[in-house]
Amino acid sequence: MTAASSTRTQVAVVGGGPAGLMLSHLLHRAGIETVVIDHRTVHEIESTHRAGILEADSVRLLTETGVYATGAERVLTEGDRHGGIYLRFGGESHHVDFERLVGASVWLYPQTEVFVDLHAARTRDGGDLRYGISGTTVCEVEHTPRVTCTDPDGAVHEVRADLVVGADGSRSICRDIVARGESGHRRYGREYPFAWFGFLCEAPKSAPELIYNRSERGFALVSQRTESIQRMYFQVDPDTDPADWSEDRIWTEMQLRLAGRDGFELRTGPIIETSVLPFRSFVQTPMRHGNLVLAGDAAHTVPPTGAKGLNLALADVRVLAEVAENVLLKGEEEGEQALAGYTDRALARVWKAQHFSYWMTTMLHRAPPAAGGAYSDFDERRQLGELATLVSSEAGSTYLAEGYTGWPTP
Repeated sequence: MTAASSTRTQVAVVGGGPAGLMLSHLLHRAGIETVVIDHRTVHEIESTHRAGILEADSVRLLTETGVYATGAERVLTEGDRHGGIYLRFGGESHHVDFERLVGASVWLYPQTEVFVDLHAARTRDGGDLRYGISGTTVCEVEHTPRVTCTDPDGAVHEVRADLVVGADGSRSICRDIVARGESGHRRYGREYPFAWFGFLCEAPKSAPELIYNRSERGFALVSQRTESIQRMYFQVDPDTDPADWSEDRIWTEMQLRLAGRDGFELRTGPIIETSVLPFRSFVQTPMRHGNLVLAGDAAHTVPPTGAKGLNLALADVRVLAEVAENVLLKGEEEGEQALAGYTDRALARVWKAQHFSYWMTTMLHRAPPAAGGAYSDFDERRQLGELATLVSSEAGSTYLAEGYTGWPTP
């Protein structure tokens, strides 16, 4: 089939979410041309509610690289700075003060807003952004990669590039191309025997910061979005159907999990959206084949407990922008060394985040009983002992604070 158009660029980015747009933005600042394509429409991405905790380094990446006009840093003016979290167990809340422990904070700022900001920046700067496309294919990645896709009107377009970046999420088409091209590739993963039932509601905030709650009925998370819209979660079986849960049943379950001697009570309101979020840990290595590299969820996913997914993706593209500069603006030998070292540089942080997310998850969730068995009293007491040790230990609380606020990127 003859392409309706053929474009030559330096970097083709498959995936136009926050990670792909941030990479395009950073490369634009370095004088490198990009084309960004995504099968979703801009409206679909803007209206999909996603995680909303940004590490300090992620906020700096937004505010110090020209995403915003001076004085218009929405992440600072509209985001909610959190200096800690609450760990709640045994019917009592315990505050972990990040600012006191490690001198760092996180920001509550929805992923949809990060996308809005980055999309506005790339549009302002004349970026080549193509949304609502279909039938994307990537080939010839060993030499000069070629990406083909079909636009909403049915016309086929071709993009030739020096480098292709797969930032196309956990259902990545680029991931399998890398795996097929590398005989020594490995995939590491873990499936978890529980999921999160998430719901968006119209209600005031129940607490100034997030509450991570562990109870005999299972985990619950009290999060926020705005002064009047909140996002909350509780642990369920992965096969749970949201249609089986009425508003009354949802609020009753949340109240039971958070009940305690301190009299804590949730602020409630109409529920406007529900979903079930399965848990999975996944890492693919290497994150590169030829001139195709992966970033973000295309290469690795983590359970949401530690709020690491978006932050890892932004950390990937921060490294990848430097790698692309070496590949495209320096000599061939230096460029190949940069590409070869990308996987190790990215995964050094990824495996830290995998451990942190796994630790937070297993500490706060009740594992389902073995077939025909019951939840062990030993497991119950062990988890409570771990949490009690954590909140009473300066060293333990500092470890949590360091992991949650994020490790500095060299």
